[in-house]
Amino acid sequence: MAGFDDITKKAQDLLRSSKVQDALKSEKAEGISDKVFDGVADAVKKATGGKHDEQIDKAREQADRHVGNE
Repeated sequence: MAGFDDITKKAQDLLRSSKVQDALKSEKAEGISDKVFDGVADAVKKATGGKHDEQIDKAREQADRHVGNE
């Protein structure tokens, strides 16, 4: 498992890098993430028949806070 642990550490280090963090907070990331999050939220709402729209909207909003600049 040493190889897997090494890959995991490298991935964690990469995610913490300033370049990656800057990219995640960019205007471009905001636009892309909004489209993805909206699409996923709409699909889940459709699949649940509207029974959980409020919870889905909260989860979408929470996820959006972590990506982009808005």
